[in-house]
Amino acid sequence: MSDKRDLLILGGGLVGMTLALAAARKGFSSHVVDRADPAELTVEGFDGRASAISSASWNLFSNIGLADALEPFGCPIEAIAVTDGMKPGRIDFRPEPEDGSLGRMFANRQLRLTLFEAAKAEPLITWHQKADVLRRQRGEYAVSATLANGQELSAALMVGAEGRLSPTREEAGIAMAQWDYAHRAIIAGLTHEKPHGNVAWEIFYPAGPFALLPRLDDEQGRHRSALVWTVAERDATGVLAMNRTMLRAEVAKRMHGVLGDIDLVGTVSSYPLSFQHTARITAPRLALVGDAAHGMHPIAGQGLNLGLRDVGALVEVLVEGARLGLDLADAQLLKRYENWRALDSLMVMSATDGLNRLFGIPGRLPSAIRRLGMGLVQRTPPLKRFFMDEARGVSGDIPELLKG
Repeated sequence: MSDKRDLLILGGGLVGMTLALAAARKGFSSHVVDRADPAELTVEGFDGRASAISSASWNLFSNIGLADALEPFGCPIEAIAVTDGMKPGRIDFRPEPEDGSLGRMFANRQLRLTLFEAAKAEPLITWHQKADVLRRQRGEYAVSATLANGQELSAALMVGAEGRLSPTREEAGIAMAQWDYAHRAIIAGLTHEKPHGNVAWEIFYPAGPFALLPRLDDEQGRHRSALVWTVAERDATGVLAMNRTMLRAEVAKRMHGVLGDIDLVGTVSSYPLSFQHTARITAPRLALVGDAAHGMHPIAGQGLNLGLRDVGALVEVLVEGARLGLDLADAQLLKRYENWRALDSLMVMSATDGLNRLFGIPGRLPSAIRRLGMGLVQRTPPLKRFFMDEARGVSGDIPELLKG
């Protein structure tokens, strides 16, 4: 038996579920299908990662009614310090008070908890948990997915939101440019002696960036930050095999005492880093969002924000189509979505890839040249404002849902 909705969203992660909620706020119904067990995804300790939510992405959460639930758990990012190995010549990005913060840091677990609770309460979302898709079909007038339990779901438009290994994208034969950075991100939580002052640190070393991201103090009043440390793949096994004392010493050495004495808390995890960008993000009756369309280096913390801009753009295009009485999978609508997102995503991904390669060049001369350029940016307010607007996601053609 078929149960038809407006959208068939395959993948119920941070981007997929945000899309379902944003679409519901505009009156669109959806099936959300995910293989994962939400109870496992939200258990304490399952995922120690944290995400920087840009100003524009926060506007999206506000506009779809999630801000009140999330607000108590977010740590504002008031400034970003960028430095080449803690040598002289750093850049301090600090917006004017009237511009607000550069973003907010949230534990991924808290984002999931909030999204999942909102989805359960939304009658326009039917959430299929722990569900395997046996068959996907895109016909002339509808799309469908057959689940392992025999249930058939149908909709007007299929959305691939399963992440980097999206089977929906693979089945559609959408080509993808990709390469492996041969690096791995080490993720850990830190407590530290000195308060972070709501400052995020991006310390570039030839082996890879070392990021310290501010978190709210814990229940005991301890100051906290999230660590994202990029190491060469060949060194990752040795780093992960270190005992806590050795690992803490290695982390402290790279921090140069900026936050005082430190300790590691929680689990230490890692994941490989790669670049991937699809040649297209649409096909007949199909749209891709988030990492299914583009996977990038975490150097600037823009991966999730890029996916949330996909959400805002796709929903806006669908709203316009519905207002004109068009099929939600109309080819012109999907083309508009693809054109809208193509330039923005490629520019952001190229910039992060270029930064990673630029700061990865070893030697005194490249370092001196980089620091000379950073000093120029530091002394040029219009340049600094441009980079801050990019980080906040408020430049360019912004979807309405991402506006304040």
